[in-house]
Amino acid sequence: MRKSLLLIAVIGTLGSQAVYAADAAPAAETPAYTLAYNVGLYSQYIFRGLTQTANQPAIQGGVDFTHSSGFYLGAWGSNVSWLEDSRSYDKASLELDLYGGYRGAIKDVSYDVGLLQYIYPGDFKGSTAGFLLKKAETTEVYGSLSYKWVTAKISVAIADGVFGNRDAAGTYYADLTANYPVTDTITAIAHVGRQEYSGTGNDIYSYTDWKLGLAKTFANGVTVGGYYTDTNAKASGYGKQSDGSFAYNGGDIGSATGTVFVSKTF
Repeated sequence: MRKSLLLIAVIGTLGSQAVYAADAAPAAETPAYTLAYNVGLYSQYIFRGLTQTANQPAIQGGVDFTHSSGFYLGAWGSNVSWLEDSRSYDKASLELDLYGGYRGAIKDVSYDVGLLQYIYPGDFKGSTAGFLLKKAETTEVYGSLSYKWVTAKISVAIADGVFGNRDAAGTYYADLTANYPVTDTITAIAHVGRQEYSGTGNDIYSYTDWKLGLAKTFANGVTVGGYYTDTNAKASGYGKQSDGSFAYNGGDIGSATGTVFVSKTF
């Protein structure tokens, strides 16, 4: 009887210690921040329907810092050719984007607001006659709302210069994008956007663009895909002139074209 009582007491003590240990096990903590990296190889760089690399390949990559509060910062870069093709720049083969903002959600609707700075290093060699500025640097504020697989976004330029065009503060780009999950790994992409320039004489740069595409994502973070883009960009701003020359030496940069890519996030 004493042995039985002693055995019961020992088992009870061990059992209570086990329960206490289980209760005391700390829950996994949410990290204060995350860092994500991305790199991609594209058959060309398309920005708002316009080729930035004269239909030539582009290498792109970036890094994103996201705090658990919803605030984020990021940097992204790509090779470009349009400044050297059309704006008489030298050593201007890089676009660098710096951005920051805040993301959150109200029930099923996600929102994102932020500030983005486009930087184009290089030496300007041409004339600033007409609408052009020496620098193509552009500053935009943006905001978006997302519901399920549909996102509506607007980006508004807040400084006078917009991609090298003067007197263009208030220029905006509004777009609607759908990323529909066909399967767990395949996404169908549909997009339409409107670039609307402000400022006297800048209307030649306003246009509408659209995109259709597919992308497949693998478990290792690799995504492969392709898309078809087109615009109604005016020849006077982006295409062939009446004398047979092009507004951009790289050709009609807003014409219909296809792009394929492979990218990886890690």
